Amino acid sequence: MSNSEKTGPLSVILDAIRAKRERKAGTGKDIEELEASLLADIEAFDLDAAERRARREYLANSGAGMTDPTLVFPEIAPVRPAAKPAAAPVAEVKPPEPVAPAKVDTGSSLLDQLRQRAEIRQREIHSELAERSSANEAIDQALKHLFFYLHELVQQLNIIKPEIPRDYPLIEQFELNQLNWQEGFADYRTQSQSAGALVELVTFSYHLSGGTTLHIERNGPSVERFRAMLFDYGLPFTCKEFKNERSYVERAGFEVRSDVSVSARWRADFSKGVIALETRNLERLGSALFSVRPQCIDQALLDDFGRLILGQPNRFRELAKR
Repeated sequence: MSNSEKTGPLSVILDAIRAKRERKAGTGKDIEELEASLLADIEAFDLDAAERRARREYLANSGAGMTDPTLVFPEIAPVRPAAKPAAAPVAEVKPPEPVAPAKVDTGSSLLDQLRQRAEIRQREIHSELAERSSANEAIDQALKHLFFYLHELVQQLNIIKPEIPRDYPLIEQFELNQLNWQEGFADYRTQSQSAGALVELVTFSYHLSGGTTLHIERNGPSVERFRAMLFDYGLPFTCKEFKNERSYVERAGFEVRSDVSVSARWRADFSKGVIALETRNLERLGSALFSVRPQCIDQALLDDFGRLILGQPNRFRELAKR
C-alpha cells in the first residue's frame, strides 16, 4: 500500500481526533456526517485489490521479473478435484396399485328416461289388469245370474209346453206357425282353472213343433237356392226332383215340416268387456247378434227375454242397448 493511500484516511482520522481533543468549532451534524463517511469508506475498502496494486508497484520498482507493468498474469487458482455428487438415496419403488375398473354410470339421462317410461308402463299395465279383472268378474257374475234364470225358466216350460204364438215367414206366402214348445235345455261352460274358472258361455236351446207340413215347388236355378236356405235355417225337409232328358233338374217339390230349432248363446267377450248374444231362429228364421253390457243383465232384461221366447210383447231390444 502506498504512503499516499495510507496517509489519506489516517490524516482524516487524526484530524478528527485532534479536532475532538482540541474542541474545534463544529456542530454535531458535521461530526455525524464525518462518521458516516468514514464508515462508508471502511466498508468500501477492498483489501485484496490493495494487495494486488502494492505487488505490481513493488515489481515495477524492483525490476525483477516482468518489467512491463501492463503484463500482469492473472492468478491461477489451485486445481481442486471436482466434488463427486452425493449419492441420492434410492427411493423404495412400490408396485403400482391395481386400478379398479371404471364403474358404469347408471345415472345417465337415457337410462333415467327409459326407467321412467318403464315405471309408467308398469303402472298402466297394473291399472289395466285391475280394470280387466273387475270387468271379468262382472261378466262372470252376470252369466251366472243368467244361467240360473234360464235354467229355472226351461224347467217350467218343459212342464207347461205352451203354444208359441209366433209366425216364421219362409218364402212368398209360406210360413211356419201354430208351433208348440217341445223341450228346452240350458247349460254353461267355464274356463280352465289356470285361466280363472270364470263362466264364459251360457247356452239356451229349445225345439218348437207344429202339426202341419208345407208343400213347396221351385223351378230351375231357384231349386238349389231354396235348398241352401233350408239348410241354413236348420229346417227338416224332403225334396223330390224332376229332371229332363239331359238329367237337368227342371223343378223340385219340397215338403217342409213345421219344426223349428231355436238357440241363444250368451258368450263372454273378455277382451271387450261385453257379452255377445248370438241367436238363431229366435224372433225370425235366421241369425242375429246382440252386444250386451254385463251391467244390463238384470231382472227386467231377463223377464223381457222370457217374454220374447214366449212370443209376448217385450222391450228386450231396448233394454239390451242400454
